[in-house]
Amino acid sequence: MWRVFETKEVTKNLKKIPVEIKQKYKAWIEIVKNGGSNNLKNFSGFKDKQLKGKLRECRSSRLNIQYRVIYSEEKEIKEIIVVSVTPHKYEEILR
Repeated sequence: MWRVFETKEVTKNLKKIPVEIKQKYKAWIEIVKNGGSNNLKNFSGFKDKQLKGKLRECRSSRLNIQYRVIYSEEKEIKEIIVVSVTPHKYEEILR
């Protein structure tokens, strides 16, 4: 079983996102708890991928056409750290 942690910013921003995105995010959490990013391959709608550039140590999963979960993964200790749930504006994460 994997553990999922959220940054304070994510916890704060989740209050502002639409309900259907929150529900999809909760489903995403359950999926990664049961197998990390490898388990997301079984669910094509998330379109999980490794990011490039300054966020190359992070991955991105699609919650809908606009919203993404940006996270990092520590495979050795089975931890997922959610960096952001964002409407696909990666440049804002870099600030």
